[in-house]
Amino acid sequence: MGNSYAGQLKSAQFEEALHNSIEASLRCSSVVPRPIFSQLYLDPDQHPFSSADVKPKVEDLDKDLVHRYTQNGSLDFSNNLTVNEMEDDEDDEEMSDSNSPPIPYSQKPAPEGSCTTDGFCQAGKDLRLVSLCMEQIDIPAGFLLVGAKSPNLPEHILVCAVDKRFLPDDHGKNALLGFSGNCIGCGERGFRYFTEFSNHINLKLTTQPKKQKHLKYYLVRSSQGVLSKGPLICWKECRSRQSSATCHSMKPNSSVSSTVTPENGTTNGYKSGFIQTDSPILSPANSAINLSGAQDLTRNKNVVKPLALSLQVVGKTFAADAANGNSSHGGKSSASSSTPARPGNYSLSPRPSYASGDQATMFISGPPKKRHRGWYPGSPVPQPGLVVPVPTVRPLSRSESLLSAPVPQTPLTGILQPRPIPAGETVIVPENLLTNSGVRPVILIGYGTLPYFYGNVGDIVVSPLLVNCYKIPQLENKDLEHLGLTGSQLLSVENMILLTIQYLVRLGPDQIPLREEFEQIMLKAMQEFTLRERALQMGAQCAPVSPGQLPWLARLIASVSQDLVHVIVTQNSLAEGISETLRTLSEMRHYQRLPDYVVAICASKIRGNEFCVVVLGQHQSRALAESMLTTSEFLKEISYELITGKVSFLASHFKTTSLGDDLDKLLDKMQQRRGESVVTPFNGDLHECVSAQEAAAMIPTQNLDLDIETFQIYQPQLTVARKLLSQVCAIADSGSQSLDLGHFSKVDFIIIVPRSEVLVQQTLQRIRQSGVLVDLGLEENGTAYQRAEKYVVRLDNEIQTKFEVFMRRVKQNPYTLFVLVHDNSHVELTSVISGSLSHGEPSHGLADRVINCREVLEAFNLLVLQVSSFPYTLQTQQSRISSSNEVHWIQLDNMEDMSCEEKLYFGLNEYSKSLQWGITSPLLRCDETFEKMVNTLLERYPRLHSMVVRCYLLIQQYSEALMALTTMASLRDHSTPETLSIMDDLISSPGKTRSGRGHMLIIRVPSVQLAMLAKERLQEVRDKLGLQYRFEIILGNPASELSVATHFVARLKTWRGNEPEEWTPRTYQDLEGLPCIVILTGKDPLGETFPRSLKYCDLRLIDSSYLTRTALEQEVGLACCYVSKEVIRGPAVALDLSGKEQERATISENDSDELLIDLERPQSNSSAVTGTSGSIMENGVSSSSAADRSQKLSLTPSFQSPANSMGLDEGVSAGTGGAGETLKQECDSLGPQMASSTTSKPSSSSSSSSSGPRAVSWPGQLPQGCRGLHAALPPIVILSKAAYSLLGSQRGGKPPTSSSLLPHADVAWVSSLRPLLHKDMSSEEQSLYYRQWTSARQHHADFSNQPDPASGARACHPRRLLLTGPPQVGKTGSYLQFLRILFRMLIRLLEVDVYDEGEINADHSECSGVSQAEGEPWPDIESFSKMPFDVSVHDPKYSLMSLVYTEKLAGVKQEAIKDSKVEEPRKRGTVSMMLTKYAAYNTFHHCEQCHQYMDCTSASQMSDSTLHAFTFSSSMLGEEVQLYFIIPKSKESHFVFSKQGKHLESMRLPLVSDKNLNAVKSPIFTPSSGRHEHGLLNLFHAMEGISHLHLLVVKEYEMPLYRKYWPNHIMLVLPGMFNNAGVGAARFLIKELSYHNLELERNRLEELGVKRQCVWPFIVVMDDSCVLWNIHSVQDQTSQPMEAGVSSKNVSLKSVLQHIEATPKIIHYAILGIQKWSSKLTSQSLKAPFSRCHVHDFILLNIDLTQNVQYDFNRYFCEDVDFNLRTNSSGLLICRFNNFSLMKKHVQVGGQRDFIIKPKIMVSESLAPILPLQYVCAPDSEHTLLAAPAQFLLEKFLQHASYKLFPKAIHNFKSPVLAIDCYLNIGPEVAICYISSRPHSSNVNCEGVFFSGLLLYLCDSFVGADLLKKFKFLKGATLCVICQDRSSLRQTIVRLELEDEWQFRLRDEFQTANSSDDKPLYFLTGRHV
Repeated sequence: MGNSYAGQLKSAQFEEALHNSIEASLRCSSVVPRPIFSQLYLDPDQHPFSSADVKPKVEDLDKDLVHRYTQNGSLDFSNNLTVNEMEDDEDDEEMSDSNSPPIPYSQKPAPEGSCTTDGFCQAGKDLRLVSLCMEQIDIPAGFLLVGAKSPNLPEHILVCAVDKRFLPDDHGKNALLGFSGNCIGCGERGFRYFTEFSNHINLKLTTQPKKQKHLKYYLVRSSQGVLSKGPLICWKECRSRQSSATCHSMKPNSSVSSTVTPENGTTNGYKSGFIQTDSPILSPANSAINLSGAQDLTRNKNVVKPLALSLQVVGKTFAADAANGNSSHGGKSSASSSTPARPGNYSLSPRPSYASGDQATMFISGPPKKRHRGWYPGSPVPQPGLVVPVPTVRPLSRSESLLSAPVPQTPLTGILQPRPIPAGETVIVPENLLTNSGVRPVILIGYGTLPYFYGNVGDIVVSPLLVNCYKIPQLENKDLEHLGLTGSQLLSVENMILLTIQYLVRLGPDQIPLREEFEQIMLKAMQEFTLRERALQMGAQCAPVSPGQLPWLARLIASVSQDLVHVIVTQNSLAEGISETLRTLSEMRHYQRLPDYVVAICASKIRGNEFCVVVLGQHQSRALAESMLTTSEFLKEISYELITGKVSFLASHFKTTSLGDDLDKLLDKMQQRRGESVVTPFNGDLHECVSAQEAAAMIPTQNLDLDIETFQIYQPQLTVARKLLSQVCAIADSGSQSLDLGHFSKVDFIIIVPRSEVLVQQTLQRIRQSGVLVDLGLEENGTAYQRAEKYVVRLDNEIQTKFEVFMRRVKQNPYTLFVLVHDNSHVELTSVISGSLSHGEPSHGLADRVINCREVLEAFNLLVLQVSSFPYTLQTQQSRISSSNEVHWIQLDNMEDMSCEEKLYFGLNEYSKSLQWGITSPLLRCDETFEKMVNTLLERYPRLHSMVVRCYLLIQQYSEALMALTTMASLRDHSTPETLSIMDDLISSPGKTRSGRGHMLIIRVPSVQLAMLAKERLQEVRDKLGLQYRFEIILGNPASELSVATHFVARLKTWRGNEPEEWTPRTYQDLEGLPCIVILTGKDPLGETFPRSLKYCDLRLIDSSYLTRTALEQEVGLACCYVSKEVIRGPAVALDLSGKEQERATISENDSDELLIDLERPQSNSSAVTGTSGSIMENGVSSSSAADRSQKLSLTPSFQSPANSMGLDEGVSAGTGGAGETLKQECDSLGPQMASSTTSKPSSSSSSSSSGPRAVSWPGQLPQGCRGLHAALPPIVILSKAAYSLLGSQRGGKPPTSSSLLPHADVAWVSSLRPLLHKDMSSEEQSLYYRQWTSARQHHADFSNQPDPASGARACHPRRLLLTGPPQVGKTGSYLQFLRILFRMLIRLLEVDVYDEGEINADHSECSGVSQAEGEPWPDIESFSKMPFDVSVHDPKYSLMSLVYTEKLAGVKQEAIKDSKVEEPRKRGTVSMMLTKYAAYNTFHHCEQCHQYMDCTSASQMSDSTLHAFTFSSSMLGEEVQLYFIIPKSKESHFVFSKQGKHLESMRLPLVSDKNLNAVKSPIFTPSSGRHEHGLLNLFHAMEGISHLHLLVVKEYEMPLYRKYWPNHIMLVLPGMFNNAGVGAARFLIKELSYHNLELERNRLEELGVKRQCVWPFIVVMDDSCVLWNIHSVQDQTSQPMEAGVSSKNVSLKSVLQHIEATPKIIHYAILGIQKWSSKLTSQSLKAPFSRCHVHDFILLNIDLTQNVQYDFNRYFCEDVDFNLRTNSSGLLICRFNNFSLMKKHVQVGGQRDFIIKPKIMVSESLAPILPLQYVCAPDSEHTLLAAPAQFLLEKFLQHASYKLFPKAIHNFKSPVLAIDCYLNIGPEVAICYISSRPHSSNVNCEGVFFSGLLLYLCDSFVGADLLKKFKFLKGATLCVICQDRSSLRQTIVRLELEDEWQFRLRDEFQTANSSDDKPLYFLTGRHV
């Protein structure tokens, strides 16, 4: 049929449309109601996206079209097409794309003499609907009346009769090809071709006529019998202008959007599309209506991905806020079933015709034009029209569960039938309603079906504000119980109606209804019902209100409202009530009193009760309508009003002053009178004038001690930085493998900030001052200043390129940990998808594109830190940040305890609390006078946005205040006192001192155009009054840099001192002290810090458009700062004025010691104040005129208080930096400079002595000399009434109502039933609350983060953190500090603290003569065996141990040793070393190479290790010992198992002759306790990855922990009896087991023909803290042989072991070891390459040779010294390799830590610590028994008891204590002479030695009486005999014949303080006789 066309719209058409739009739309005056909704043409089974529909180049959609319809992201219909142009668009599409005039379609010329007038047929009869609408038209059966559109008559429809067989059915199908129609004008019938018919009715087409294109509407009769436009004819190709609002998103089913705004792809909450008659969002036609009803009814829940939609309304455009998809309430959709006849029913009743699938809240149109190639989410903006469907709400039937399950996210299918409009369900909106009444009524959707509105629908607004409160959501039982409800208990409709009326009555005349407030009322009502029901134990509702009672109950409740609430009850439909209300309204005259609210109730028998509320109150209706717009929308609305000149009436109103003079003329007159001179810039009165040149040249006094904020990190910031760091560590430790900190050696970062030039500069300044770039090693010291700019990026169009550069750096540096800081991350958090719809709003979706892009999510070396003061939009159900990764600022009440902090944070809560301080000048104020003026003006200008009106008034107020204070005192009474006192303070303070410093005033004007206007006007007034050198006016526009006049810059430079020539202020903080007005504009404040001189914050423009928590709180956040402690600590003292202070406060002009701060506001508002009496007006504001200045000076002193007083007026806000300067700094730097700026201020505030202004004094708070300290005070905030009522009302401990508001415009509440947010909720609890009860809207960046349908889990990004803290609290400083400590920690992870202590008891005086030649790699057994054994212990860890007696020791001067020995136990010296590739690691190390070594590949492998018992008999223990091996599968090759039953037989050992370079022969045993995480048990790198056998020796109770952390290690588990044993037991069992295994292996290998002595007999026993190994060599320097250097190199454990194992004749050595590393290693100590001395910590032990030398398995301490001495006395060789050294890590946990010794039976909790001397007691005494092993108590006791036990031995090294067969530590003051009782043992020579004591410890049968008789003892020497029990003690004394020489007393017998179950040890002491 010739339907394929692919034309482009021509740009000429657009321009024309733009110019004609307003004019054309005004011409359209027809009032005929016509139905409007298009239908959805889809087969029930057909998915809207058939693949054939979507042609490949979706992106190449007509850009012009998109641009025009989505100007700046909102549907900017100010330049929209009017009817004819819209239709023409279609007609002209096929034409060429040139700008040539349209080529008319060549039609047959009309027959001669026929009529060719448009709208008439060729017979001359009128066909226009307007003329025929009342006529009765007869049509043949089977024909229908349809409307045709003529391109030349845009506003008319031509009536035709067409055979319905040629028209499509409801599905857009089954229309026969061809045409059959009649002309109803002349009656001619039987036209068979549409071309012919179109000629007859004069359509005059420029394109080929097609019925599909030009037959548009069915025509229907309305209930009044009027023929009117009905539904669109649903051609299959029904191209119903769907483009008129399509958001061209490239994601096909992103969302239904209505007024698309920059922040939101769909409408925002119920704030959406409030359409003023000529709002830019709509066509400026008077009959627009805002159907926000259809909007997201619920402001909540998962929005269903909808279809492309569009609304058809003929006549005038209105913006329908289409639902955000299917706004489900967590259950079946609560949305409307949209049909042409009933568009937007919020159908709540189960009706057969709709399945829950079709209850989508959608306005649905046919498929799009072909050129759209598919369906797009449409913003349903209908075509111009008069009939406006408003969503209807069906009565809720109780049977249906509304919210059973979330709506499936599928596009809507199913056919929606048109229904005829029932009579009585329509409302015709009267003409000129707004003009006549001055009110645009707001209809709050209630419960039930709203009627249709026709006529002048632009004058009403439909709001879904409370609609969700009436839909009770289904909650889970646990939630219901939490709320105190039962599932059965829902409110009846009657109860809801009564509650609503009660609520409206309670609101009173000032407040507007708030959804959140009403939800709480509903919840409380339900809770009451539940309680009552439980009390009555009845299942049914208690005493329900019957429908009959409802009307009079409703009227009764409303009757107390003083006529503010009316109730209208009708019987048939709500339409009657609404029509009645609107009719009354339009007939009212202005002077008549209107009710604020009319509640229309329809008590219908059939449908039950329905109701809605019509808001008529001037203030309320306007506030509700404006609050429906998002911030972006209302800013656009304002700019539209300014651009189109709609404000001209208002502007002309303000051209005259309040006194009626012409303002401009007046100013010019003043300027002429003043001539060339200007007011003196500072240090002078406002009446002193100087010439402009002189003023510009005036230089203020320089304050060299000015407090240029130095960047400091304060305690709270440090704490928070540490919290961040520990959270990063928690992520690394979480086991999710998402962050491996051991991998990184460097930190790099980028900071992303919103689009604010000042914020970028401020962040740069902080980076530069903090020095973080140099600290992180990113930049050199010299270049860091310039290079800083690379690290701060703002979210603008250039971010993409900068960010790609950053991501390239991330990819190229895998060993650098990058931190992406997203500061102020709550701003503009919209999704990329919604961003692609919006043209012209640059920041749309940028943050999402950067933060959530795939590269960022996947980069393993990138942490994302989002920082926000208002994080609520990041805390939704879809949040990408895990709640455990949130770091909250420390609670500020804890900060109060930090008495060291000079200043405390003063934030939103403090502002709210300050209202209860009772001080006369509150910090939060509401300017009532101003509000009254605003209300008067708003009534006069109902069509302007209230912010425009407020702004104009504010400009006038400030202008007049300036004039009043300088030249026209008569204007004083016309300025509000608030404005007057602010301006007075601002312009007079610079005049008081030579420094010329003053205050800052911020005026917040969100609209950029208004702000520019305000700046121009105020500047003009200022300049004409000659004040241009007195104070500056600055436009704070985020998009541009600060611009300050040169003479003010010069002044700032002087104050700052040493700034370079080209310095200009870049941040607001740079303006410290400058008297100025900053007009701060922009949609949101973006976190800029203001200087301390900020004194006033004027937020009077922030009105009811700011009804979300974030929007409101971030405005007040501007004033938050740090203040002096006193302000918060003692506000009450503010009312006290002590006499002493008064006397002291005498002042001279520039006395900078005293600082005067006036707390009181000026107390009078009369224009003629005499200085002495001072009239006090009720406003509490005085204005001092010039005349009384002189008298005032004398009065001032008595009302001033000294420096540190907290005058709340002199608000100098402390920036972030001011958190905690020490008092000294405050005095030195900040004091005098501040003082001079405010010192002798002739007080305009205290003009009356009688009023007694109360200044505050803090007597005795500060030391003398600090009197110049300036108190930093919080700024004063002036709010609008709406904001004040939300922030200031802390009634009865309820939170400021601001916190219960919707947290952010981009999120929605999940349910209207939810608990209240409590006042004392911490920010953590608030976060959890928001995460449970809010969800992201469709245009929010997190919306796409939906939960996984299977598990329900949400994908949180593991490496993303959120730092939240109140505004201006110091978050930037803390995250910069975090970067610094993160870097330090990474370096620390690459470093290790190793012990660094020189050897003790070193004696280099004589070198053994038989030393081997240097440079030999191995010892020579011959010469080595001739070296004497050095019994002295050299290991520094034993510095507090008893010395071992040698003959040399006897000659040492005792005093020297004594001095060195009596020192207290000390901290051991450590030094930090970088880890090398050969280090041993703990569990925190992860890397590619060793992860197989460390981890099992899967969890199943845990079970792959097998448990094997291994039993052997031990002669020492005298019993069988059963050990357990846990052997992972991968390690089984090291063991031998029996053929059958897999019984463990032995551990394989190599042969002595084996030469394998890729293995070490000795099995390595590591005993470990308490160090399952921290033990250095990962030897992979130390062994260079070669094969080795490593066994962990662990106690039975610790085995599960070790097995969890070291699943791939072989474990040797000690028997349970050793759970409390010391390290001696582990070493004993290792050695016993190894010997037993050696025998087994020898037997096994012997069978294979290997000789027994060929089996390798060595094992390695090493500590779990050995970390690095080194090799040392001496570099000879012949010139100075003494100073030869030592070179050392790090080597692997493998090379050390292989070297030692290669020692010739190694099997003749008993123990081999290496020395301990120390930085003091000298060439001297390396002179001998090998020493024969003690070795510790890391030994190769020959188990064959030492078979008969055992470790003492009872020992806890010194077991190795004891063992070395025994080995040596057995004549065996111990060799230490001196050219290797071992570094031991200082591990703070586990190991041989002392037991915490507690009493066995606790009597009370707080016991004094038990002293070592209490570890023993007399047998059978009443002593406290201790819960600790006996041996441990004994060893600890001996260490501390040498004075008691061996008094003669103290410091007497000539006479040591004789210890036989044992070495025990008996304190460092004593020497021990070790003697072995074994025959043939080698002992030290004791001839001529007199011993001072004898120690016998568990001695065996080798010790006999004969042996003891060989030794001589001093007189009074003491004896200590220790045995297992009392009987063996007695036997020993008898056997050794001790009583012959030693004298015992009964009281000298002791036992360790154990209970008898714990087997105490007994000992006896005695004296030598």
